[in-house]
Amino acid sequence: MQTGEAILVQSLDNSADEHQSIKSRIDGAKLEMKDASKFKKEACAHWYDVRAFGQIFPFKGKSKGEGVSIPVRGPVTIQTAFSLEPVSITSTQITKSTNLEDTKDGKRGSDTMGMKHRVDFGTYVFYGSINSQLASDETGTGFSDADAEKLKEALRALFENDASSARPEGSMEVVNLIWWKHSCASGDISSAKVHRTLHDNVDPKTGEIRDTSKLTLHYKKDDREQQLEPEIIAGF
Repeated sequence: MQTGEAILVQSLDNSADEHQSIKSRIDGAKLEMKDASKFKKEACAHWYDVRAFGQIFPFKGKSKGEGVSIPVRGPVTIQTAFSLEPVSITSTQITKSTNLEDTKDGKRGSDTMGMKHRVDFGTYVFYGSINSQLASDETGTGFSDADAEKLKEALRALFENDASSARPEGSMEVVNLIWWKHSCASGDISSAKVHRTLHDNVDPKTGEIRDTSKLTLHYKKDDREQQLEPEIIAGF
């Protein structure tokens, strides 16, 4: 939303419009679901997150048999992050200074006691990809190079304006964003091989790349030696 793009799935505590649900947002955009193919194209053109990550639109009809379920497969996938080393978890007992409600005897209620758990330190890596077939205008969502640049900037500033008691301001940061761009739609090298070069080359103490030259992959194409070089982008 910070880039000016319309977003379909918005959290209630950080909404950029007056709508309180996905259905309300669809109705507000005046999109009709009678023609599934037309609706997919219009939804992808209207909302950035739909053409990036896809979305399932399952809605009940007014009567039996009138419901719809329209799936949109998005080209962008982002995997679950994992720590490079085992992490230690600290558990702390917390006590609220006041009761939530009055008690008969004036003593502390049971809701004033609790536990809070935190990871003291960890360096995490997560992988992602953009499927060119699912991104194309003809067979996919129309996810463009300009859209990819906006995704790149969003990942670089992932934790900005995202502070909470679980993630206090300044406690989380993106150290580096590593971006490989292939020369063809089918990819020069498999995603698994690309990901492995990063997994083995990140310092688990700092998150910095040990040797940037090792992130360049070599391959043959048309009997010629080629190389796939990454763009290394510092976090925000």
